[in-house]
Amino acid sequence: MINTQNKKNILELILIILAGESVFFLPFVIQRVFRPTFLDVFELTNYELGVCFSIYGLVGLFSYFFGGALADKFSPRVLMSLALLLTSLGGLWMMNYPSYSVLKWLYGYWGFTSIFLFWGAMIKQTRIWGGSKNQGIAFGFLDGGRGLVAAVLSSVGILIFAHYLGGDADLILSERQEAFKGVLIFTSVFVGGIGILVFFFLDKNGEPDSSIDTSKVFVRRDFRKVMTMPSVWHLTVIVFCAYLGYKVTDIFSLYAKEVMLYDEIAAAGIGSILLYLRPIVGVIIGFLADRTRGSLLILLAFIMMFFGSIFFASGIINPSLNSLFLLGITLSATAIYALRALYFSILKEGLIPVTLTGTAVGVISFIAYTPDIFSGPIIGYLLDSAPGGAGYRVVFSLLAVFSLLGTVATWSFRKSMSSTHQQMPTFS
Repeated sequence: MINTQNKKNILELILIILAGESVFFLPFVIQRVFRPTFLDVFELTNYELGVCFSIYGLVGLFSYFFGGALADKFSPRVLMSLALLLTSLGGLWMMNYPSYSVLKWLYGYWGFTSIFLFWGAMIKQTRIWGGSKNQGIAFGFLDGGRGLVAAVLSSVGILIFAHYLGGDADLILSERQEAFKGVLIFTSVFVGGIGILVFFFLDKNGEPDSSIDTSKVFVRRDFRKVMTMPSVWHLTVIVFCAYLGYKVTDIFSLYAKEVMLYDEIAAAGIGSILLYLRPIVGVIIGFLADRTRGSLLILLAFIMMFFGSIFFASGIINPSLNSLFLLGITLSATAIYALRALYFSILKEGLIPVTLTGTAVGVISFIAYTPDIFSGPIIGYLLDSAPGGAGYRVVFSLLAVFSLLGTVATWSFRKSMSSTHQQMPTFS
């Protein structure tokens, strides 16, 4: 039987998982699942939505770098709760269907609430939950669980939207906006509710230790040491290429509508189904990674991502080849989700000391997550300037190139580490 303490630990992890995905639902997941509808009801082009993502990414870029220090000075529980509540208020703002210029401010605001206030606090709270022996379980379940939460919430959102549409997909704009408002209301209330639960029920073990000198959070010597590690730069390229692949998953539902000629509900369904792959892939790849080197699986995943990209870049997929379309997105998404689950799991394999984990992740993230800034406008411009399948072929051709770059970086990482492991002691 599970004792009371174990039940408490499980419930706390579930709460971290719920918080970890909910905070990103308004800025990202809704747009990924409902992209054609979102562009329509907000009267945006792909490029304009991409600019919104870029503003989020620019604010988030510096937030990744400095937010971790904030989590060392203040309670992660309080920071996470505050971030969720403030993010949900942005959803209430969005219900008014603001102009494009106002949306840009909203995305900058979300870059602050969901990254600066939240990201470092969530990572710290997850490490606390995992203790000294269960870090793999903690972060493995965090990523897989977040994928499951995204899938379930998106499915509920689709049901709500379909209910308000009433089976009529040809409603005028104001009626479609009213239907989509139901999705925004549900999401905003859910995110705010999780924020309240986090404040009252999350473990308080993460409260800052008053004996720690928080004035020395940033140590220049640590940054210099991290930047001289070859594995850090290999990982930066690996994460960059993998994360760029993750950004491309935003357009799968739009591809289904514009190229495969799906209706809006069916296109959103494609986005939702793909989200269910994430927890499945995360759990399976986590178990496999425990039985072999994570870098080997990353190498194989980049090769899979390359072939998945070629399916779409070749232009052979059309509405009459639905099975090939489903095969292509399954292959691509499986590889991308595997990479997302694995890339930070090889810090130990890269001989990065545990004591420098935060600094290393900060340096890697500061560079590797730059696709948040430029990928949206570039992808949006390519899709808008080449309607139909042509723009998509260019996007997936670029993804194939970065898949090869990721493959080379991973191979180089493995070669470097295979020789270094025999010359250096493993850090702990």
